[in-house]
Amino acid sequence: MSWLRDIDEIRLPQEKWEEITTHCKRKLAGEFLPGESPVKRAYGIVAGVQKERVLHVQLVLPVKKNARDNEPLKTYMDTVMGEHAIPSTTPLSKRGWITDPQELMECYELCDRKELLIFGTYHMHIVPWKGDPDRDTPTVLDTVLAKESNLFQFIISMVDVEHPFMRAFFEGDIDKEKSLVIEEKTT
Repeated sequence: MSWLRDIDEIRLPQEKWEEITTHCKRKLAGEFLPGESPVKRAYGIVAGVQKERVLHVQLVLPVKKNARDNEPLKTYMDTVMGEHAIPSTTPLSKRGWITDPQELMECYELCDRKELLIFGTYHMHIVPWKGDPDRDTPTVLDTVLAKESNLFQFIISMVDVEHPFMRAFFEGDIDKEKSLVIEEKTT
């Protein structure tokens, strides 16, 4: 059983929240960095420290490369999408992000050097669905992909780009939501 199950709260500094929303808005605008996959979806890694039963976000690492179309990952994701994804306006072949393994390893190495724990991943939802107009909860697919990851899945609702918000779910399980507090800037 993971120690992350026992967390009561996640604290996210305003500056880190702004980094995440800037990443999401940039990707939605189609403004891609050199070497970045030209996909209008934002994905990233969340790291920090644990103090008692609270996680403190100290680092947000936007990931650039989507390995979704590389074998054997493509076949895996196609199968998972076919079994668990709900149809949307985005074709199944264009859904499902898999972080490039080399980039992921570099993120882990950076966090090790900084003595930070990777405790979650983030991604955004942008298309409202019937019965889920805010798209602020994990889908069945999200839950399947996060199962047994021992990580929090941070879902960013970008349905209203001017008013994004985020929620945190352990292993993408809607019944394992944790309190997420965005801390105001200190001067």
